[in-house]
Amino acid sequence: MTVGTCRVELYLAGNNSLKGKRRVIKSMKDRIRGRFNVSVAEVDRLDEWQRATLGIACISNSSRLVDETLTKVVNLIETDAEALILDYEIELMAQ
Repeated sequence: MTVGTCRVELYLAGNNSLKGKRRVIKSMKDRIRGRFNVSVAEVDRLDEWQRATLGIACISNSSRLVDETLTKVVNLIETDAEALILDYEIELMAQ
């Protein structure tokens, strides 16, 4: 069993309110969940309207599949015109 986690730091340049940030993040989380079988949540910087941190988790019996899935999630986020990835980190834990 392999559990993979990904932490993505985002900058929302064109955003000027928490309401606008929540709209962008909700849309992004819905697209990620709709395309991939992963869990996703905003995990940090909840009160900052131009910054967000997403946590994504994936579990499988194949570490290759987990790594590929999380990499594809990062690639999907990179295509979002409303958010810029500042940093991301993928961790795999195998048992």
